Amino acid sequence: MSDTALREAICRQAASIYQRGLTGGASGNISARTEDGGLLVTPTGASFGFLDPARLSKFDADGNHIEGDKPTKEMPLHSAFYETRSTAGAVVHLHSTHSVAWSMMPDIDPDNMLPPLTAYAVMRLGKVRLLPFFVPGDPAMGDAVRGLAGKRSAVVLANHGPVVASKDLEAAVYAMEELEETSKLALLLKGANPRMLTDGQVRRVVDKFDVEWD
Repeated sequence: MSDTALREAICRQAASIYQRGLTGGASGNISARTEDGGLLVTPTGASFGFLDPARLSKFDADGNHIEGDKPTKEMPLHSAFYETRSTAGAVVHLHSTHSVAWSMMPDIDPDNMLPPLTAYAVMRLGKVRLLPFFVPGDPAMGDAVRGLAGKRSAVVLANHGPVVASKDLEAAVYAMEELEETSKLALLLKGANPRMLTDGQVRRVVDKFDVEWD
């Protein structure tokens, strides 16, 4: 995808996320790989509803900021995913309500925080890791992601929000939406003793779609 097309795609996806209330104000950030190995990144303090393609932050393949507005302060998160996951073509971070709310619930498994409610959550996300609370912009967030050694494509920062990496921008947005919807289901069903996928059913999905799970 050309630089121009990628800029437009980032702004289009961001506007859709904003219009559907998945992140508000100036929260959330997106990055995506360019054809030359660099990155396009949403600027700090910018609303997803009103991004200007020409003002996106651009980094070269060596990680130098070469044009555009000042990038998001959450760059340590994005950089950590690109450094540890060679397949990462885009990273999306939101402050979406239901996934943040689920991160605050007691007694959830931090290594696999989402209950196995649907096949699509397993397919698009694998196991989602709950990370502890960090002050926004703290480089330690990146260190926490690096500590996973590339074994997770999705994490949720406690009391903050989810971060998802995938092969391209569209896939990352779809996976993020699945994380938010699964968190919503988990909250709706909390205490209701729902029928979840069995271990055998999860394994069939994992094997069929070659999901990172172990």
